[in-house]
Amino acid sequence: MNALEHQLDYVFTDTLPESGGVMEVAPGVFWVRMPLPFALDHINLWLMRDEIDGERGWTVVDCGISSETIRANWERIFDTLLDGMPVLRVIVTHCHPDHLGLADWICQGGDKQRWNVRLWISLGEYAMGRVMAAGDGSNAGGERAARHFARHGLNDEASLDALKKRDSYYPSLVPSIPPEFRRLRDGDTLTIGGRAWEIVSGYGHSPEHSALFCADAKLLISGDMVLPRISTNVSVFGIEPEGNPLALYLESLGRYETMPADTLVLPSHGKPFRGMHTRIGQLRDHHKARLAEVREACATKPQSAAEIVPLMFKRKLDIHQMTFALGEALAHLHLLWLDGELKRHVDDDGVVRFSPA
Repeated sequence: MNALEHQLDYVFTDTLPESGGVMEVAPGVFWVRMPLPFALDHINLWLMRDEIDGERGWTVVDCGISSETIRANWERIFDTLLDGMPVLRVIVTHCHPDHLGLADWICQGGDKQRWNVRLWISLGEYAMGRVMAAGDGSNAGGERAARHFARHGLNDEASLDALKKRDSYYPSLVPSIPPEFRRLRDGDTLTIGGRAWEIVSGYGHSPEHSALFCADAKLLISGDMVLPRISTNVSVFGIEPEGNPLALYLESLGRYETMPADTLVLPSHGKPFRGMHTRIGQLRDHHKARLAEVREACATKPQSAAEIVPLMFKRKLDIHQMTFALGEALAHLHLLWLDGELKRHVDDDGVVRFSPA
């Protein structure tokens, strides 16, 4: 539990949509909550009433992973909760499997192939999704991920072997991606249900994340960029080994600080809330504290990312959680390294370590 949660206003208190059901959170905007088989056990998806080229229907925002349970839930929604109208387009905020996983299936109308519509996504997310679907580019598993984490201090052979064997992790959750898409760019305005929604690009969590902001209704579909209970994962990936994602993420948060303080945030995980400025302040404080811990540790002795993990994550981690933790530890080290506060070198054991510059 985030001890600072009481500073946020959960406008629907503990009310949640039923599994396979929907809950209206604003006129024409509906909350769908799907299960995930991870420690983070759910994802929030969104349905919006829409009209395109004179045809009335729905826009779907984010899709869930490929799983029998989620497909069955969507089928129930398609058959009973869309007022007999079709899905007109599918918007995906970013390429992670819980968001992109069923996009192709939904674009094709589910099991019954009810419609055939376009995927709307940024170029960066579409391209990275295609790369990871091909079995490369992800920290979740495969040879590249194992080499990446070994270079940064993960020396447990069982863990490295488990990583190598997870090369099908992303493709298993995202079995297909539409061969065509419509590009979303920062500042684009989409008309959805008669309202103007601005695309707000964010970086650091994923290559080119698209949040959707409706100024008139003071609504933000924040994706994973602003979450109420947990901090967004920000990781250095083996495909971009000198990346500085934490700097990108902290810079991106500034885009949301200019929005009205009473904006209703519709996050991908956790519950809808008001208090975005407060939450952004909490997130900045969180990373400031983690960076201070990393500085102090590196001043004591040179540190690898694997040696930083226990400082930042006090609990036991399974291999899935370790990939996020190591990537995030490295992101904090890289911000300080690329800012000139730390220097890095490769020790005799082949591990990259960081110390004061």
